Amino acid sequence: MNGVEPCSIRADILVPGSAGGGDALVLSAPISFWGGVDPTTGRIADVRHPQCGSDIAGTVLFIPGTIGSSSAAAVLLELVHGARAPAAIVLHEPDAILLLGLIVAREMGWETPIAVKLDRARHGDFAGRGVTVSAEGELTKIAG
Repeated sequence: MNGVEPCSIRADILVPGSAGGGDALVLSAPISFWGGVDPTTGRIADVRHPQCGSDIAGTVLFIPGTIGSSSAAAVLLELVHGARAPAAIVLHEPDAILLLGLIVAREMGWETPIAVKLDRARHGDFAGRGVTVSAEGELTKIAG
């Protein structure tokens, strides 16, 4: 391949949703949405999280893991309803509780971001780049 990195990769779709794109926000540590993300602003609010203060709204959010709370779904639902959700969510492992927020939002007729599964070892490939995620789960780095 002459040292040229692949520009796209197919991920497994966890929850179908709208195709989306934005800057990749690759979290370096797991996060709890309950208390860890402000549902009114979309900012990471957990002062112990390495990316505290980062805005997840409109990003392609790469999550290496979640710290469980049954309220995570409600926070994600509020983010979707308030137009503060990520453009797409990339998880290392499925989180049924978090993804329930997207499923409920879809049932309510709201436009939701797609959620896909991609091995954590590949998350860093997208750091610092613009990324699009197709409705078919294809992640593509934006040139530039």
